[in-house]
Amino acid sequence: MKRASDAEPKSDPDMLPEYHFDYSKARPNRFASGKEGARVVVVLDPDIAEVFTTPQSVNTVLRALITTMPKSGK
Repeated sequence: MKRASDAEPKSDPDMLPEYHFDYSKARPNRFASGKEGARVVVVLDPDIAEVFTTPQSVNTVLRALITTMPKSGK
């Protein structure tokens, strides 16, 4: 029995072997700005990720830490 990866790829008569796109005509994604505020992705070390398992728990602790920090003169 042949595995799926060993089988011959099926060719679609409507598909070209290669496509070239003109990115000069590209427009920004109109749906991408629907999110409120900017998001920043942070990668946690494994030992910290074991304690803080949800984004809400991380944000809660960071907000509590911010309130204890001295105000900067900026």
